[in-house]
Order: sequence, then C-alpha cells, then structure tokens
Amino acid sequence: MVAPSGPGAGRLLSPAEQRRSRQLVVTRRRATGLLVVVTVIFGVSTALLPDARWLSWVQATAVASLVGGLADWFAVTALFRRPLGLPIPHTAIVVERKDRFADTLGSFVQESFLTPDAVSARLRSSGALPRAAAWLADDEHAARLSGRAAEGLVGLADLIRDADVHEVLDGVVRRRIEAVALAPVAGRALQQVTRDGRHEPVLDAALHGLSRYVATHGEEMHRRLGAQSPWWLPGPLSKRMVHRLLDRSETVLGQMAIDRHHPLRVHLTEALEGLAIQLQTDPQMRRRGEELKAELLAQPTVRELAATLWEEVKGELRDQSVQPGSELRRRLAGLIASGGRRLATEADLAAAVERAADAVLEIALTSFDEELVGLVTGTIARWDAHDTAYRLELLLGPDLQYIRINGTIVGALAGLALHAVAAAA
Repeated sequence: MVAPSGPGAGRLLSPAEQRRSRQLVVTRRRATGLLVVVTVIFGVSTALLPDARWLSWVQATAVASLVGGLADWFAVTALFRRPLGLPIPHTAIVVERKDRFADTLGSFVQESFLTPDAVSARLRSSGALPRAAAWLADDEHAARLSGRAAEGLVGLADLIRDADVHEVLDGVVRRRIEAVALAPVAGRALQQVTRDGRHEPVLDAALHGLSRYVATHGEEMHRRLGAQSPWWLPGPLSKRMVHRLLDRSETVLGQMAIDRHHPLRVHLTEALEGLAIQLQTDPQMRRRGEELKAELLAQPTVRELAATLWEEVKGELRDQSVQPGSELRRRLAGLIASGGRRLATEADLAAAVERAADAVLEIALTSFDEELVGLVTGTIARWDAHDTAYRLELLLGPDLQYIRINGTIVGALAGLALHAVAAAA
C-alpha cells in the first residue's frame, strides 16, 4: 500500500502506517459527514424559516455549528497543507516550519527526556539491572553473548595497528629485562639447581652425552686435532697421543657419568656452586652480565619475538572465536554467567554497577548533548517536508478529526445558547 495523492504520495506505508491511514480516513469521513449534515440542516431551516418561525432556533444552531466545524477544519488542515490549495499565510505549518520544528523537538527531547536523572530513574523503575542480571545468568544467553564478545575481541585486535602492538610489546619486554640484574638472577637460579643435588640428573645426561659424542665422532676429532699438532712432532707420535687423549677422555666422561662421587665430578659440582655465589656477589660478574644483556637486547630477535607473539595471539584468538566449544568462548561464557549471578545476589555489586551506570550516563548525556539534539534534528532535516507532514498527519490526524467533530458540536451548543439569550432579551 502506498500513500494516496497529496503529501507523501507514492511512498510505501508500513503496516502501522496503513492502520493509521485507514483510521484517519474513517474519522475524516465522520467529521466531514457531520459538517455536511449541519450544512443541509442550515439550508433546509433557512428555506422553511418564513413558514415556521421556530426554525430560527434550528437555523441559529446550524449556523454556529457550521462556523465551528469550518473553523476547526481550516485549523486542522492548515497544520499539514494549504486549505483548498489557497496561498493563505500561516498555513501548511508543518511543511513550512519543518526545520524549526526539528530544532525545537530535538531540544525538547534532550532537555525533557534525555537527562541523567530522567534516564537513571527510568532504568531503576523498569528493573533494568535485575532483568539484565537474570538474562546474563542464563547459560544459553551467556554462550550467545560470549560469541559476540569473542568476535568483538577479534575486531578490536584487527583494529589495532600491528606496528603499534609490536612497539608496545617490544618496550614491555625490554623494560622487564632491563629492570633485572642478569648475573645475580642467574646465580640464584644456579644455586637453586645445585642445592641438594638437584643438578645431578642433568650432569648424568650431559656427561653421558659427551661420552657418546667422543665415541661417535672420535675419528673426526682425531683428524682435526692431528692436523693442528706442532710441525716438529713426528706424525706417528702425534696420532698416538691424540688417540690416547680421546680414549682417555671417553673413559673419564663415562666414569664421571656413572659415579657421582668421582673426584672430577665433585670438583665440577664445587665449581658450579662457587660460580653461583660469584654471580651474586662479584661486581665484575655483574658488569659482564649487564654487557651480555645489552648485547641480547641489541639483537633484532627480541623485536621479532614480540611480532611473532602478537601474530600467534591474533591467530589463536581468531580460531577460537569461530569455534562454539573453544576454550576462549567457554571461559567467556562462564565469566558472563557468573557475573550475572553475582549481580543478582550481591547487593553491594549491584549498587556499584548502578553507580557506575549513573556516572557513564551523566558523562554521555552531558558531554554529547549537542550530538543528541543533532540526532533528532538531523534525522528530521533529512525527511522530505511533505512526507514529514504526512507522517505527522497519520500519527495525529484521527485525534484532530475528533477536534473537528467536537468543534461542530460545541459550535451548535454555543449557537443555541446565544440564540436563547437573544430571544430572551
């Protein structure tokens, strides 16, 4: 269904507007029909008046009723269009004053309805917080909202520039590392490892590995060490010395790996314990540790680590956001449902949320009052003037037609009363 000819013509009407349009047609016909009846009564009473003087009462009543009905018809019609198409001043008020009406309505809505006190009072009276808590506490709702929250996190991650995140992560990593004295930390870690023989299994594995390495790569090591022997040392003697050195090394390493009380192994443990203390107390070791730390931070690997970490986080976040049973969505759903239950049962938490909501509303409604007014005025300003008039007529027209009916009836009563006063004088 489209709007009939006139303002708003050709525009598709919504179901609600169609209902209002039918109601407007009915009430308009009633008001116009009543005016036609009064006109007929006036004509008949005027024609028969010379033969029946009592018809003067009917004529006076009809005249006043006709005047009242016509006046209200003019007033109602002049709101939305020019009566009979005549260019009468101060008619088609909505069409001519649409933009001023938009400014006035925007200010009225902002000053009367969108105030912090009014909105807060409405939220409290409607029980918005308890209803929200019950909605959040429902597991199905929490699961649905967790999906939206996960999508929001992905959107937020995509919105942030990767270069900015890399810079932040790189700065965090560097500050954390720079704040820690490397040598003392390493010393304490080594001291914990060597305490109560905790390092022994590590030494077992390391010594076994070294022994197997010497046994496996003995020939290669033999060639390398033999090639570096002094020139004056006879070749056969050099080979025998290298061979015996490798054999002896393999044997000693094997013995150290299986005997934790081997003298060399005991010396090695004592050296590690001494190094742990030295790392914590020796200023020179501390300086060397800081130099090594500076060299580490100077490597591009640190920044590459931050970039890789962020990319992995984004990828994992994106993967879990689309999986209904993912760990991320399950945890978010649990947090949401738990928060809803706490909000429903803990009065202190509910009061704190209400205070926070009041603060947010006050900031939003007072800081963006011009934007709120602009929302109303801008929306109406984009409407076509005739279409706006038609919308308002559909909304207010039925009641305004009853004003025409009432004006016709009240005019008749007034005319009857005035004629009675005139007859009694």
